[in-house]
Amino acid sequence: MKKVVNRRASSPAVTRSEPRMNPAKLGILLFICAEIMFFAGLISAFAVFRFSPVQWPPAGQPRLPVQITAVNTIILLLSGVTFFLAFKALKAAKDNSFKNLLTATAALGLIFLLIQGVEWIHLLQFGLTVHSSIFGGFFYCLVGMHGFHVAGGMVALLFVVTRAWQGAYSSKVTLGVELCRMYWFFVVGLWPVLFALVYL
Repeated sequence: MKKVVNRRASSPAVTRSEPRMNPAKLGILLFICAEIMFFAGLISAFAVFRFSPVQWPPAGQPRLPVQITAVNTIILLLSGVTFFLAFKALKAAKDNSFKNLLTATAALGLIFLLIQGVEWIHLLQFGLTVHSSIFGGFFYCLVGMHGFHVAGGMVALLFVVTRAWQGAYSSKVTLGVELCRMYWFFVVGLWPVLFALVYL
């Protein structure tokens, strides 16, 4: 009599390997890489004029508010620090510190946008427009696109802040905060490059 072999029992167990990176994290990372290439193209085009033998900025253009924008740069960089500390507090299960620091991050981001908006109003009043010169076109393209990205980040950040105060996150549930943090660090890290290139 032949012995029946249980092939299922004798076959090695098939184990599914977990993905090395969360798909949402991979998606936001690819998006950030695409944005880096987009801004790299804008910066390269601007650099051609910025470092050419021709006078830059052209004569007759209003001076950019370097001092107030330098302060605004510090404000945005500080928002990156508070976000870093907020996520650290979340991982350490310090719920109150996490929510307070995250709220402070949103407040600093909003202050940055408000100051930049006031700056634009003054520059427009002084005659710096998109059509006034190639300098004006590049200024509003570079700084404006960054401001647009900060505004988008603020929408996501305010959503995360609201969810945080509703108790949606914990030391083990951090995905939404991590995705927002990745994008916010991108806009924060990009700004000093634009500030040095455009304002200084």
